[in-house]
Amino acid sequence: MQKLPILAALTALALGQPALAQDAPRTRTAVVDHRDLDLSTDKGARALDRRIWRAVVEVCGTAPDYDLEGKNQVRECRRDTRRLAAADAELAIAEAKQGQPIRVTTRAK
Repeated sequence: MQKLPILAALTALALGQPALAQDAPRTRTAVVDHRDLDLSTDKGARALDRRIWRAVVEVCGTAPDYDLEGKNQVRECRRDTRRLAAADAELAIAEAKQGQPIRVTTRAK
C-alpha cells in the first residue's frame, strides 16, 4: 500500500522537473572564422562585422511578431551578444590575430 504514494510522489517530482529546466537560460555559440580576412583593411573589418552580426542573429534566434516579450528578449540578447563579440573583434583587428576564430556566445542570465 505504501508503494502507491511513493510512486505518485516520484511521478510528481519527475513531471515538475521539466518546467524548472525550461526556465534555465540557453547558451548558444557560433564560431566566426576570419582567417581569410585581412583585418588590417577597412574592407576586412567590415566583412568581419557582417559575419559577427549573422552569428549574433543565429545564436539569439527570432521571435514571432505577436510575442512582444520574446521580441524584447531577442533584441536584448542581440545587443548584449554583439557587444561581447565586438570586443573580441576589436582585439583581433588591433592585434591582427589571423587564424583564431571569434566565438559568439549568448550571456546566460
